[in-house]
Parts: sequence; C-alpha cells; structure tokens
Amino acid sequence: MLVGYARVSTGEQNLDLQIDALQKAGCDKIFTDEMSGAKAERPGLTQAFTFARNGDTLVVWRLDRLGRSLKDLLARVEDLRYREIDFKSLHESIDTTTPAGKLQFHIFSALAEFERDLIHERTMAGLRAARARGRKGGRKQQMTQEKIKAAASLMKDKTNTVKDICHTLGVSRATLYRYVTPSGEVRRKEA
Repeated sequence: MLVGYARVSTGEQNLDLQIDALQKAGCDKIFTDEMSGAKAERPGLTQAFTFARNGDTLVVWRLDRLGRSLKDLLARVEDLRYREIDFKSLHESIDTTTPAGKLQFHIFSALAEFERDLIHERTMAGLRAARARGRKGGRKQQMTQEKIKAAASLMKDKTNTVKDICHTLGVSRATLYRYVTPSGEVRRKEA
C-alpha cells in the first residue's frame, strides 16, 4: 500500500498541490500536517508512521516535507527501513523500492555519517589542544575547599538538616555526600 504524507508550514499555504501529486502517484491513504517542519512532533506524520505496515511505501512530495534536517530525514528513513517500509520522494525521484533509489539514499546516509565523523574529529582535536594549553573541560566544581570545610562542620552539627546544608551551600544532596560523609568527615581533599 502507498501511504502519503503532505505538510505545509502555515495555514495560509495550501496542501492541494501535494495531495494531488500523492493521489496521482497512487497513494491509498494520505496524512497531513499544517505546521512548521521545525517541530519535532507532527501528529499527521506520527499517524502515517503508525499506519504504515511491513511492505508499504511512505510517499512524500519532496524530501523537506518529511525531515527537519538531513540528520532527521535519515533517522526517519532508517526507522522505515528497520520496519521494512519503503520510501519514495516524488520531486527528487527517490524510490527505495528500486536499486537506484537505494543507492541514492545510501549515498545520503554515507555523507551524513562522514559529516558526523568530521565534527567528532574536530571536536576531539579542539579538546586535545585545550588540554595541551592546560585548560580542563567540563563544569566548574561546585565544592571548593572552603565549601567542603563548611559542609563538614555543618554535618557534624546534628541540628542542621541535610536539606538546609545543601540549600546553604547551593549544592545537591549527591554532591554534598560525594565530598562529606554523614558524620561530617571529608571524603576527598581535592576540589
């Protein structure tokens, strides 16, 4: 079965062109959305994905109707492939039921993976360069030596509640216990 999906960004735009193209392509069931493609949750798209079964083909008028970005598009088509549902884009003439269509989509997937790998490589090189200059990444530690001493002192005074101590120091219960035992002993010296 051919399952169609059409989307326009605003109520001022019209779905007719897409619906006509999907019907001409032979779609038996068409789902629609009138909302921005930037929104992750699109009810019509969710319904189309839920409705489509093994062996069906999801058809869109153009690739940009399905995904918010290349990464999102690839994830959605990968989900379809995992569920053994084919994909067809009328405007770009991509049809994963054909060998050429599968090749096109594999090329898109490979380019996206290559881009992710390059980003990862650049990020790791930047982190290594920063470490070589003596900079350390991540959040600043919340517990300074002064806070650790204060926490130990406050924990020893049993009139203080853990909740009040955490509020006073501006840390979570887990952070407090990472540095100070319930009896008020310091667990580790570094801060």
